[in-house]
Amino acid sequence: MAHSAHAACAAAPAAVPRRARRGRGRGPLAAVAAAFVLAQLLLVPPDMGLGWDETVYVSQVGGHAPAAFFSAPRARGVPLLVAPVAAWSSSTALLRVYLALLSGLALHLALSAWRGLFPVRVLALAGALFASLWITLFYGPQAMPNLWVAVGALGCAGCFLRARDDPRARAPVWAAAGCAALMAWMRPMDAVWVTAPLLVLAAARRSRRLLVALVAGLAAGSAEWVVEACTGYGGLVRRLADASRIQGGLGPHAAVLDQLRSLTGRTLCRPCDGPLPHPAAYAWWLALPLLAALGARAARRARRPAPALVALACAAAAAFPYLFLIDYAAPRFLLPAYALPALPVADGLLDLAAPARARWRPLAASLVALGLAGHLAVQYAVLRHVVDRTVADHRTWAHTAAALHRLGVRPPCILTGDQALPIAFLAGCSSAATSGPNANTTAARLAATARREPVAVLVPAGALPPAYARAWPVHRVGGLRVHVAPAARAPAPVPAPVPASAPVPQGPNPAPGPLP
Repeated sequence: MAHSAHAACAAAPAAVPRRARRGRGRGPLAAVAAAFVLAQLLLVPPDMGLGWDETVYVSQVGGHAPAAFFSAPRARGVPLLVAPVAAWSSSTALLRVYLALLSGLALHLALSAWRGLFPVRVLALAGALFASLWITLFYGPQAMPNLWVAVGALGCAGCFLRARDDPRARAPVWAAAGCAALMAWMRPMDAVWVTAPLLVLAAARRSRRLLVALVAGLAAGSAEWVVEACTGYGGLVRRLADASRIQGGLGPHAAVLDQLRSLTGRTLCRPCDGPLPHPAAYAWWLALPLLAALGARAARRARRPAPALVALACAAAAAFPYLFLIDYAAPRFLLPAYALPALPVADGLLDLAAPARARWRPLAASLVALGLAGHLAVQYAVLRHVVDRTVADHRTWAHTAAALHRLGVRPPCILTGDQALPIAFLAGCSSAATSGPNANTTAARLAATARREPVAVLVPAGALPPAYARAWPVHRVGGLRVHVAPAARAPAPVPAPVPASAPVPQGPNPAPGPLP
C-alpha cells in the first residue's frame, strides 16, 4: 500500500509549469536512497539480534516463539510489514536486509512526492540529512513503526500539496490517502497528529476531495486497531485509556530535556534523569528550528513558501505530543518531526552556502560543509556507540536463553521477570508479567502453570523473587539469578540448586551453574 501510494504520487501530473521539472531529477534521489540502504547494511550489522519491541512485533507472525503480549498502544502494521519474511524464516539478517531495502525504496518515493515543489538539489540534500541521522540509520532496518510513520508523513504532505496545485489530478489524492493509511496502520495516534494541519488546511480551502481522502485513509489504516479494541481490549475507550496509562498518563509534561538526554543513544529514556550530555550531541537538535526558519525565508524569497510552511506545520504537530504530553523520551518518537523539516533545512543550508555577494560564496560554502562534516562525525560516533551496546545486550540475551535450555527450560515454557520478553523469544518460550505495561497474568496462574511445565523467573542482582518462586532451585546466569520450577525437564548433569540468599557474582556472562 505504501509503495503504490508513493509511486502514484510521484508519477502524478501536477500544475503545468512544474510538469517539466518533475520529469528530471530522479537520479539524485535514487542515489540518496541507495546510499541510505548501503549505510544501513554497513553500519548496522544485519545479524544484530532483535530488540525488545521487535520481538513483540515479529513474534505475532513468526513461528520461532509464541506470540508475545500485545499491549494497548501497539498496532499491527509492523507485523504485517515483516510477515513476508518472518512468517517463513527466523533469520534476523534476512529480515534486516529486507527492511533496509524497503526503507530505502520508501524514502525515494516519499522524496519524489516533492519533485516540483522544491528544487531537486534541495530534495537530495534533505534526504541525505534525514538519512544520515543516527536515529534513522539505526531504525531503518529494524521492525519498528516510527520510520514508516516518518516516510508516510513526508509522502502524505507532498502528495497533498500536489493535489492542491492540480485540482484535476486524481493520483496525488489517492496517494495522500494511502500515505495516511500507512501512518495509521503503524501508529494511529501519530497519524492523527501528523495529518491534523492538512485536515485543517483542506477544510479551510473547502477542498472536499482532499478532506475525504485523508479521513478515508486514516479510517482505513486504523480500522483493524479499532476493531481489535472492541474485540480484545474492552472497547475503544478502554483501549485508549490503557494506552495512555501504559505511556505514563498523557497530560501536560515537559519532555524537551528528556529528548536531549536521549540523543546520546538512550533508545528508551524512562525514567529520563541525569545531567544533559555534551552539547556536541544535541547541537544539531537546537539548530534545527533556526535552520528551518532560514529555509522558510529562502522559500518565501523564491516565491514557493507553501511547501516549507506545510512541512513545518506537520512536523510541529508530530512533535507536540512527544515534547509536551508524555514524561519520558525515545529518539525514534521524533523521526516524523525530523523527516519533514529536512526540506526547509536543506533549502536554508543551500541558501547560506550561496550568499548574494559572489566573493563570500567560497567562505560560506566552506563553513556550511565544515558544519555538516562535524554533524556527520557526531552522528556516526553515537551510532557506533548504540550499535556496540545493542549487540552486546543481544549477546547477553542469547547466552541466557542458551543457559536456560541447558537448565531444562525448553518449549513449551514460560519466562517472567527481568528482560523476560526478549530472552523468552530467543528461548522459544512464552513471556509473562504480573505487573507493568506487559501484565498478562497473575502470580497464582504462574504458580499453577509451574506444576505442569517449565517456568523460570529471572531476577536481577539485589532483587527478591516473587513469593511463589522462592523455594525453587536457583542458578546464576550472568548477572541474573534464575529460579527454575522443579517441573523443568533438565538433562543430566543439572547444576545443583543453592539457597536463594547466596550472593550473585558479577562478570561477563559466566557459564550457568550453581551459586557458590
